[in-house]
Amino acid sequence: MSRLLLLRHAKSSWDDPSLADHERPLAPRGHRAAESMAEHLRSSLPPPDLVLCSSALRTRETLDRMSEAFGDAEVVVDDDLYGATDDLLLERLRGVADRFGTVAMIGHNPGVHDLAIALTGSGADLDRMRAKFPTGALAVLAFDGPWRGLAPSEARLEAFVTPKDLA
Repeated sequence: MSRLLLLRHAKSSWDDPSLADHERPLAPRGHRAAESMAEHLRSSLPPPDLVLCSSALRTRETLDRMSEAFGDAEVVVDDDLYGATDDLLLERLRGVADRFGTVAMIGHNPGVHDLAIALTGSGADLDRMRAKFPTGALAVLAFDGPWRGLAPSEARLEAFVTPKDLA
């Protein structure tokens, strides 16, 4: 079984309108949410083997706040994940080596949300996840087979957790 942790970056700041979108940092609420999610991950799941992270500042800051939950995972900051569609995200995941059993991906909406919807065929929180994938939310998907075989509707939603769930 393979497991995918799809994480939308935590809440970003809009305080400086002169910043390019790629350079927007986390808001204070985002820092707190990422730390809460990190604690949740540490207490509920083994760390991933690989973390794929968008190069945007807010995703890298989310990664930094969650680094303890990711343990000794290999980390790849990837420019191609910034603004990527669900199809591009899926293509990237299909290129993951089979030695990685659990992969975390930190990215942006709508790509992360669309990918979660496309991949998930079953799960108790499926309707809630389909309705909204807020900043800082985490979807834990499991599927059988290699990464190269990851296909729509074949994953099971094991958990869907939002920062509000942890408050």
